[in-house]
Amino acid sequence: MTGAASLVRPSSFSFSRAIVVVLDGAGVGVLPDAEEYADEGSNTLGNLARHVDLSIPTLRAMGLGSVVDLGGSLPAPVSAFGRMAEASPGKDSVTGHWELAGVVLDRPFPLFVDGFPLRVIADLERRIGYKTLGNTKASGTEIIERLGTEHLETGSPIVYTSVDSVCQIAAHESIMSVPELYRCCEIAFEVMVEGLGVGRIIARPFAGEFGSFQRTTGRRDFTCPAPGETLFDRATAEGVPVVTIGKVDDLFAGRGISKAVHTSSDDEVMDALERTLMSTPQGIIMANLVDFDTVYGHRNDVLGYAANLERFDCRLARLLPHVQAGDLFIITADHGNDPTTPSTDHSREYVPVLVAGSSVRAGTNLGTRSSFADVGQTIAEGLGLTPLASGRSFLSEIALES
Repeated sequence: MTGAASLVRPSSFSFSRAIVVVLDGAGVGVLPDAEEYADEGSNTLGNLARHVDLSIPTLRAMGLGSVVDLGGSLPAPVSAFGRMAEASPGKDSVTGHWELAGVVLDRPFPLFVDGFPLRVIADLERRIGYKTLGNTKASGTEIIERLGTEHLETGSPIVYTSVDSVCQIAAHESIMSVPELYRCCEIAFEVMVEGLGVGRIIARPFAGEFGSFQRTTGRRDFTCPAPGETLFDRATAEGVPVVTIGKVDDLFAGRGISKAVHTSSDDEVMDALERTLMSTPQGIIMANLVDFDTVYGHRNDVLGYAANLERFDCRLARLLPHVQAGDLFIITADHGNDPTTPSTDHSREYVPVLVAGSSVRAGTNLGTRSSFADVGQTIAEGLGLTPLASGRSFLSEIALES
């Protein structure tokens, strides 16, 4: 790995607050190694634009159309723009967010697409005190419809995985309380994460009747801590506050975070972000909009994804006036999740990076960055923090001439 000192280009541009908005699953075209992940043809936002005439004037004005073909005319960008490749192997939210915060993995989390070893399931069942159902790779909405009735009859929680390194445990709230589900997930963390190296455990409570089961808002992620020092760790150690909104806190196992705001929808995320901009004048704010991924991408809901992107664009237009003179405002993503392809899983894609602020030179083309970690390194430099171990700052590239 290149030494940190060589990864930062000195710049006179500094700021007091960094705001990062992560559109979960909003990729902009396949990476060169996408074939290894069976993701050929994926282009989340590009393919979406080919299916739907997107009304996203704010994102277009920021330069999104210069990063991925959205059709229509190209306005002169008012922000800096580019795209980033994921240097870490994998295509999950944990890996993507860690890399945004400066930690690049050298090996992927282990996958269990054929189910977890039976000895591990037996150990889990013994420790939680329940037999389990499933132990298979599945879509979360599909498996509760398939096994929900048996779960209601037996009281056995449903255990499943995906093409990501994750163990998900689903239970109906009338059968297992949410705190009890969390207890089972905490034990699963010891068995699966600490014992097998799985990336995270996700609690998936649901409610309703057969044929209309619906996942409820009590989702919680139990994630292993990052193996290296993150931007959040560095900021906290140097007295810079860190506020996260949405599932970000869970993805970092709470480490290095001063305040976490948990939400149940993207609208709630934007509400919380507006409030946080009013109450947190300095430091780092990172928000994750998970509905793009969980509600629309994983369900191949093309029209729903498009409508959510248009809603976000409206909220973004309302939010941008709250970006102050001393702010750096970044919109990016953590991986792809193309709703137009047969796959219902994440996709190995480039992600956009749109950068705004009063000191940012409009129209700056940041090109194709070699790592998501460039975001973390840029923020570290701009806030005057010690350089991170990975990433190349683009601060000097976007700074207005003094």
